[in-house]
Amino acid sequence: MSGLKEDGKDDGQQPAIAGEDIDVGTNDLSTIPKGTIDPVYEAKARVLNRAIQDIGMGWYQWQLFAVVGFGWASDNLWPIVTSLIFTPITNEFSPSRPPLLSLAQNIGLLAGAMFWGFGCDIFGRRWAFNLTLGLTAVWGMIAASAPNFAAIGVFASFWSFGVGGNLPVDSAIFLEFLPGSHQYLLTVLSVDWALAQVIANLIAWPLLGYMTCQQEDNDCTRSKNMGWRYFIITVGGLTLVMFILRFFCFTIYESPKYLMGKGLDDKAVHIVHEVARRNGKSSDLTVDDLKACEPDGYEQGTTASDAVKRRLEAVNFTHIRALFVTKKLAYSTAALMVVWAFIGLGYPLYNAFLPYIQATRGVDFGDGSTYITYRNSLIIAVLGVPGALVGGLLVELPKFGRKGALSSSTALTGVFLYCSTTATNSQSLLGWNCAYSFTSNIMYAVLYAYTPELFPTRDRGTGNALTATANRIFGIMAPIVAMFANLETAAPVYTSGALFIAAGLIVLTLPFESRGKASL
Repeated sequence: MSGLKEDGKDDGQQPAIAGEDIDVGTNDLSTIPKGTIDPVYEAKARVLNRAIQDIGMGWYQWQLFAVVGFGWASDNLWPIVTSLIFTPITNEFSPSRPPLLSLAQNIGLLAGAMFWGFGCDIFGRRWAFNLTLGLTAVWGMIAASAPNFAAIGVFASFWSFGVGGNLPVDSAIFLEFLPGSHQYLLTVLSVDWALAQVIANLIAWPLLGYMTCQQEDNDCTRSKNMGWRYFIITVGGLTLVMFILRFFCFTIYESPKYLMGKGLDDKAVHIVHEVARRNGKSSDLTVDDLKACEPDGYEQGTTASDAVKRRLEAVNFTHIRALFVTKKLAYSTAALMVVWAFIGLGYPLYNAFLPYIQATRGVDFGDGSTYITYRNSLIIAVLGVPGALVGGLLVELPKFGRKGALSSSTALTGVFLYCSTTATNSQSLLGWNCAYSFTSNIMYAVLYAYTPELFPTRDRGTGNALTATANRIFGIMAPIVAMFANLETAAPVYTSGALFIAAGLIVLTLPFESRGKASL
C-alpha cells in the first residue's frame, strides 16, 4: 500500500505533493521540483495521503467540514460587525478620526494571524482551533459595555486577535484530513463566509435600522443609539454557541502529517486509525509503513526531551526558509504574499466603509435613512452566497482551475468597483455593489482554498501566517488611507479597484496549479 512494495521498500514513485495528480499509481511529475522538500518527510506524507484517500470522505470529515465552517464564518462575521457599527459609533461618540476603529481591528487581526499562524506549526493545531472562537466571543460581548470610542477600539482589537487565527489554522487542519479527491470542499467552505455576512446583516437590519441615530441626527445619545450594543451582544452570543459546539460536541484530532513531521509516527498512525473508526472503516496503515520510508541509519528522536528540544528549535526561521528554498517556490510564496497584501488593502478600503458610503451617498440621492442603508447591506450580502458556490465549480474546470478562477474574479471585482463610481442613484449603486459582492466572494472562496494547497503540511501554518500577515499589514493601511482620503469622494474606490485588478494579474504569474492534485 501507499507506494510501498511488498518488501516494505519504496517503489520509487514520487510522493504526492501540491502539484501531483492523486490517482493511485500515477507517475506524473510534481509541479514542485523533486528535492524541494525533505525526501523522508515527502515519502511519509505520500503514505499518509494514500491512507486518508483509502479511508475516503466519511463522517469525521463531514463533521469537521461543519465545525471548520464556524471559523470561516467568524473570519467574515466580525469584520462585517465593525463595518456595520462604524456609522452609529461615529454618530454617538463623534471621534475626530473615525477610521481609527478599523485600524484597531486590523492591528488585532495582524497580531492574531501572526501568533496563531506561526504558532500552530510549533504547538499544533488543536488548541488554536478551539481557542480562537472562544476569545472572539468573550471580547465581542464585553465590547457592548464600551463607554467611549477608545474603549470600543481596544475591545475590537482584542476580539480581532481571536478572529485573525481562524483561517490560518482552520484551513490547515481541514486540508490535512481531506482525501485528495475532495480538496474542492476547501473552496465550498466559503459558503459559510458568505452566509456569515448575510446573518450579520439580518441581525443588524432590525437592531441598527430601528435603534440607531439617523445620519442627520446632531444629538445622538446612548439611549437613542443602543442598537449597536445589542447587535454585538447577539453576534458574540452566536459565536459563543459555535465555540461550545466545537469544544464540547466534537473531538478534533491533531493532524497526522503534523505529528509525523514532528517525529511522532506512532501517534500519526493512531490518528489515522481513529479517523477510520469514526468513519466506520478500518485502515491497514502501520508504523512500519512510515519507517520503511527512512534510509538506513536515519534517526529522529521521539522521547520527551527530544520533543522539548524540537519545540525550542521550532522557534526560529526554519519553516520560513523552507518556503523559499528554490527560486520557483520562493516566487510562488512571495507572489502569494503580494496578492494577499493587495487584497488586504483593497477589500477593507472599500468594504469596511461600505455602509458609511451608502449612507452618505444615500443622503445625496435623497434616501440615506439607516433603514435603507442596512436593507441594502443585506441585499448585497445575499448576492455573495451564490458567488461562493460558483467559486467551488470554477476551480474544477479544466484549463481554468484555481488560477483562472482567482485571477478573473479578482480583476472583475476591481472592474465593478470602478463601475460603482458611475452610479447616479441608489438603485444603480446597489446594483454595482451586488456585482462586486458576487465576484469578491468567488475571489475569497478560491483564495482561501488555493493558498494552503501550495504549502506542505509541516510549513503550512507558517505559509498561511505569512500570507495572512501580509494581508493584515496592508489592512492596517486601509483606515490610515481613509483618514487622509475623503470617504465622500471616489478616491478610496479608485484605489481599491486598482489593487484588485493588479492582484488578478499577478495571480496569472503563479507557477503552480493545484487543480486535481493532492496537497502534501
